[in-house]
Amino acid sequence: MPVDNQIYDRLAADWWSADSSFYLLRSLLNPARFPYLRRTMTETLAISSNGAHVLDVGCGGGLLAEEFAKLGCRVTGVDPSEPSLRTAAEHARSSGLSIDYVPGSGEHLPFENEAFDVVYCCDVLEHVDDLQKTIGEIARVIKPGGGFMFDTINRTLRSKLVMIKLFQEWKPTALMEPSAHDWNMFIRPDELIQHLNAAGLKPGPIVGVAPKAPPPKVVWLLRQRKRGAMNFEQLGAAIGMHESSDKSVLYMGYAVKQPVP
Repeated sequence: MPVDNQIYDRLAADWWSADSSFYLLRSLLNPARFPYLRRTMTETLAISSNGAHVLDVGCGGGLLAEEFAKLGCRVTGVDPSEPSLRTAAEHARSSGLSIDYVPGSGEHLPFENEAFDVVYCCDVLEHVDDLQKTIGEIARVIKPGGGFMFDTINRTLRSKLVMIKLFQEWKPTALMEPSAHDWNMFIRPDELIQHLNAAGLKPGPIVGVAPKAPPPKVVWLLRQRKRGAMNFEQLGAAIGMHESSDKSVLYMGYAVKQPVP
């Protein structure tokens, strides 16, 4: 089933609701990926978070943008879903955070060349219409020596089982919209590395993201959520994602924009 990116308009008010599957990005993924992203920026890339100009490509409701703003970064979020941007802006204001939200797509970023110290793109690359163009646009707006950080979904039989069958199609466990993902749009690490190199971005090591809970318990937890025994905040905490050597479903990494000689 093709990806339906219009769900982000229809469900834009639900980004911060613990009863929405969107909340899994905060309760399930952020505890694993944000420490990695923060460490990569401040230690690996040696870019201070204090005042760094950071771009969130595909920011949605601002779940990651607010984490970077709390670090002291100057955060700009871009997304094609204007209803989601309104939700993000309202939540940032209510949280006392200053974040600039701008409509736009990954294929056509509305920014000048070399405008950002760091660009990150999480839960997005598997949704874009043109991956090569999106990576090229990201590279264009990064300052020489700056970094690109990402996470995405691998295209494997295991990711098809987990992300499509368990999360979208099987009624006893499904918790996402049936058209949230298309397995054919998932990206193998070697494919992404080719795009990064072609755009002048030098890739670093790639790491996996995997649940701490064993597979049978994950299935049991999904069924508990389906029965209404827990909300998505509780589900995310119970599954417990972490950095892992297992890249078969989710993986994350970074690349550095090479300075012009």
